[in-house]
Amino acid sequence: MIINFIFIFLGIFLLLKGAKLLVDGATDIAYRFNIPEIIVGLTIISIGTSLPELIVSLTSGLKNYSDMAIGNVIGSNISNLFLILGVCSIIKPLKFKDKTVKVEIPIVIFLTALLYILCNNGNEKQITQFEGLILLFFCILFILYNIFMAKINLKENICNKDKNLIENFLLKSILRIIVGIILLKYGGDFTVSSVSNLALKLGVSEKIISLTILSFSTSLPELITSIIAVLKNEIDMAIGNIMGSNVFNIVLIIGATAILTPINYSVSYNNDIIIFLIGIVFLWIIPFLSEKKIMNRWGGAIYIASYLLYMISLVYINVW
Repeated sequence: MIINFIFIFLGIFLLLKGAKLLVDGATDIAYRFNIPEIIVGLTIISIGTSLPELIVSLTSGLKNYSDMAIGNVIGSNISNLFLILGVCSIIKPLKFKDKTVKVEIPIVIFLTALLYILCNNGNEKQITQFEGLILLFFCILFILYNIFMAKINLKENICNKDKNLIENFLLKSILRIIVGIILLKYGGDFTVSSVSNLALKLGVSEKIISLTILSFSTSLPELITSIIAVLKNEIDMAIGNIMGSNVFNIVLIIGATAILTPINYSVSYNNDIIIFLIGIVFLWIIPFLSEKKIMNRWGGAIYIASYLLYMISLVYINVW
């Protein structure tokens, strides 16, 4: 028990350090090359902070723990949306850009609906290898879209800068990002394995572990990274990290896992996907209710309260 707690604290420490390095490196690159923070958050940071989910789901799928493979992703997305976004908006009201409202959020809605369809089509509720390829196809499209948007926003004055200065700067920033991702990976591993061991000793079911403790633990990188970004007034990066992580959790993690081994799906997860869909649709509506397109602290409080109620209901229904 004591060893598990030690590794949990070690994991959280690594997550904190990794998140700071990742945000600093990505922010420096964004500023130097005039790349919008939202693009950096949607790509580099969101992929980096999704590593724990990727590793957990791949390992779970290969070991035939389908409930954990799919539950980890669904639970992480719910944590990203209700908990992380809620906490960030309480720290500082979040202003949404037009592109986020018109493009990024609808993409998350579409991909979540697609996941629901793929999980429930056919007599055998299973995400097949072909369906995994479909998800990876959308993953590639999403990455290409962000690369295209980044190129549009690049300014010509980059070419006039000293080449050696740019190269030295890039090496330092890239090194920060790489070290940050490595620390996030091992921090996530230590935290997840230790928390899971404690949960198993208490006799908690695989589904409850995946939707609650496991998904919360694997979402720690997104939580910490987004909080640090908001504290540094990098609002677009925080929002991009949350939206991008939700996208990559679906198309990259489930897609890659299904290609390696088909994922058996339990229809009991349908309610959880619908809860997430309701939350993301409501988030899409919020900017239209405010002229400034801001999610204020009251909205954040509602999302956090919804998350806590969801977690309590899970434990109550499945344990009692």
